[in-house]
Amino acid sequence: MKRRELLSLLGGAVAWPLAARAQKEDRKRLAIVMNLPEHDLEAQRGSQALVLKLRELGWLEGRNLDLDFRWAADRVGDLPGIVKEIASLKPDAIVGRSGAVALALRQGAGAIPIVFVDVVDPIDVGLGQSLARPGGNITGFMNFDPAMGTKWLEIIKEIAPSLRRVGVLLYPQQSQELIFKAIADAASSFKVQASPLHLRDAAEIEPILNAFASGGDCGLIVLPNSVTNSNRQAIATLAARLRIPAIYAYRAYVEAGGLVSYGIEPTEPFRNAAVYVDRIFKGTKPAELPIQAPTKFELIVNLRVAKAVGLTIPEAFLLRADEVIE
Repeated sequence: MKRRELLSLLGGAVAWPLAARAQKEDRKRLAIVMNLPEHDLEAQRGSQALVLKLRELGWLEGRNLDLDFRWAADRVGDLPGIVKEIASLKPDAIVGRSGAVALALRQGAGAIPIVFVDVVDPIDVGLGQSLARPGGNITGFMNFDPAMGTKWLEIIKEIAPSLRRVGVLLYPQQSQELIFKAIADAASSFKVQASPLHLRDAAEIEPILNAFASGGDCGLIVLPNSVTNSNRQAIATLAARLRIPAIYAYRAYVEAGGLVSYGIEPTEPFRNAAVYVDRIFKGTKPAELPIQAPTKFELIVNLRVAKAVGLTIPEAFLLRADEVIE
């Protein structure tokens, strides 16, 4: 991210904190690799939260901190090259968003300390030895575990009880398959049939959803990954047009025209990552910082979209929601 853009994002220059003055001689370099386009609203919110928390902790770009942003969007195949470029800058730490980014960093960033955010089941995918003691040079913050898939299934069935088929839009990688397995294992108890809808790039969105919707009586669970996150507007718009009740992991999907989301508050992991970066800059090793799971989730509902897909959301459900968009 260019400095001018970042300062604009943060609302312009602010007073240099006293803590930053004390650390003036201890200049650090932080790299951030995002699996979203640079101008994506969710990416900007996360970046802003990270930078503001670092500033609060005394790390200010241009004073004692250099920042290097890279935006991978949905170009998963470009990650090895991005990681190689980032590693050549020799940063003191790297923050990476998503499991695909974290795995690419682990494979290509050498011994540079890594803090990941928004990763599913990091132990099973090989990003740590255990949550309490991750080992190695990588740690970070989960967004949910595979069991969340069952919760999404429960929610979509509650608001659309007539569903008989549920499609799970996912990227073909281990963490996404683990979530699908949890959904498939629970499907019979909700009297639905679960089907994986493997999405590899944006060009496949329309044919996949059109084909699935043609069978009728269906709902959709959209798993967050580089492809779905970068194309949330297209997915949400098409699902609504096809009158498919759909649930998403992040509020940004609902803001883009999705029906309902259930997941973490999206900026919290970035603020937490800033705390870990601060500790790493001050000498703590990533192996000593536990991988943390989220403890708070938010439910967001878009009533305009509910009307468009022909649903009447139960009043009891709306009362449980953290936010209802009308």
